[in-house]
Amino acid sequence: MSTRNQAKTSEHATYHHAQELGGMELLKASYQQQNFSRHTHEGYTVGVIESGAQQFYRTGDNHIAPQYSIILVNADQVHTGCAASQGGWSYRAIYPTPEQFYHADSNTGICSQGAPYFPNAVVEDPAMAGMLRHCFSVLECSDNRLLRESLLISCLQRLAERHSVAQGRLSPGPSAKPQLLRAKQLLDEAPELDISLEELAALAGISQYHFIRQFQRHYELSPHAYQIQARLRKAKQLIRSGFGLSSAAQGAGFHDQSHFHRHFKAAMGITPGRFAKQIRKNVQNSRHSIA
Repeated sequence: MSTRNQAKTSEHATYHHAQELGGMELLKASYQQQNFSRHTHEGYTVGVIESGAQQFYRTGDNHIAPQYSIILVNADQVHTGCAASQGGWSYRAIYPTPEQFYHADSNTGICSQGAPYFPNAVVEDPAMAGMLRHCFSVLECSDNRLLRESLLISCLQRLAERHSVAQGRLSPGPSAKPQLLRAKQLLDEAPELDISLEELAALAGISQYHFIRQFQRHYELSPHAYQIQARLRKAKQLIRSGFGLSSAAQGAGFHDQSHFHRHFKAAMGITPGRFAKQIRKNVQNSRHSIA
């Protein structure tokens, strides 16, 4: 087997969905050649490097996460990812939403001034990393609901206490104008629309040139790149709801299947076909456990 084929076969990603706190996505992955494009998640990324090292962009800079370090990416924050060591990297991660952090914050008060913000992209905290790794294993393997819920809430609380600041305590940065937010909201709510730059700029009340510049400045993605991310989020939602790949792609605004496949793999690290199979398997396992 060639070196290139060995690298391909050693790459894998498995998605699970925990029912705790309204449902949460979990990832267990190992990569060598995967190069994540600039993308976003609706939730936070909270991960621990199991082996190797990862390099990724976040908050205007590139960061290196070595083995057993914690990766922290805030909700809707643009980031990338690739190997920082010759053998690649493996990691586990969860993607809690701001609402799930609020739910977990029963008595710490961390979220009382807004959703937690993690200023550091990489954190060296062996005790916290160990707690997260244990939590990931329990969420993946245990069927004890009380244990799963208790451990997850404890992890989110501890992580926010130790490594976050409230949004209200951050120094003010450039704020997006309400008109710009309306254009972004349209892309979020109806990513499948074949909307023009002229329409978005008119909604923001500025020229097309200034709309592109301001949108890129505030969201770190061009309007088109942001639309792609919004379409991927909708496609994932449709797949989770039981839609076939073709229907999900078209329903999200992807009319070219190869285009959909390429962007999905670049952002998710897995093909849409494998993602759909894992979703169906998770649903079947969930039904079996309930029965």
